[in-house]
Amino acid sequence: MAKLFLVSTPIGNLGDLSPRAGVVLGSVSRVLAEDTRRTRTLLNHLGVKVPLVSLHSHNEASRLEMILGWLRGGDDLALVSDAGTPLVSDPGKRVVDAVLEAGVTVVPVPGPSAVLAALVGSGFSGDRFSFFGFLPRKGADRTELLDRISRSPDTVVLFESPERVHDLLTALTGACGPDRLVAVARELTKLHEEFVRGSLAQVGTRFQDNRPRGEFVVVVSGAPEPDGVTEVDGEAAKALAAALLGEGSSPSRAAQEVARRLKIPRNLSYDIVQGVAKADTSADD
Repeated sequence: MAKLFLVSTPIGNLGDLSPRAGVVLGSVSRVLAEDTRRTRTLLNHLGVKVPLVSLHSHNEASRLEMILGWLRGGDDLALVSDAGTPLVSDPGKRVVDAVLEAGVTVVPVPGPSAVLAALVGSGFSGDRFSFFGFLPRKGADRTELLDRISRSPDTVVLFESPERVHDLLTALTGACGPDRLVAVARELTKLHEEFVRGSLAQVGTRFQDNRPRGEFVVVVSGAPEPDGVTEVDGEAAKALAAALLGEGSSPSRAAQEVARRLKIPRNLSYDIVQGVAKADTSADD
């Protein structure tokens, strides 16, 4: 039975390609590549001559039957993204879903990952973390995710383009406060690799006047527990939440204020505010 290999490729330094990945890329019938030009450079580095087939977000759906046909015919295939681990903020999920549904074996070949490289180099806890990829540029989805990040006790990892990294840091400052710690990783594993660490206010200033270049990963520390947390007065928290919502505060803003005034964990504050908001909605109905 043929197999589909998901091969992790270097995120900058060609020396990070694993020996196993090199063997797989040289043994398959075809390589499905997000950018055939970049992948050809990698294969040339390996001295491998394997046919390349473009596979990106615009043609993934139309390629499914052809890919399944090759696999059913006994051809092993490899799927790679531009860099790093496939399917992590990259195309390929539709292919993997279809291949698994067809009963074909999918084999991950682990290796370089910008997410993990930035996380372990950030200095923040890696025991529990969340990865959100690229945040939406605007709208309710962006606001919701920023609110989740502000409340998350876990480390959060994000991708961002150089053109919008300052905008992201500004938005994070508004959601999390200027004192939340952040690490911005640029050009990981490359010659000009750089980590900028500090508070959101400090790091945001660093990128305000500079026009950054390269690939960016932003790592945000988990939300700290408020100092002096005491037993929560649930009724007082509900009353304050109701008052703030009645004054027109959004649920996220009300939750921040309840947590600040009553010195309770933000996750609990958010749950209380959501409960009050839902109760108000039910009463209106």
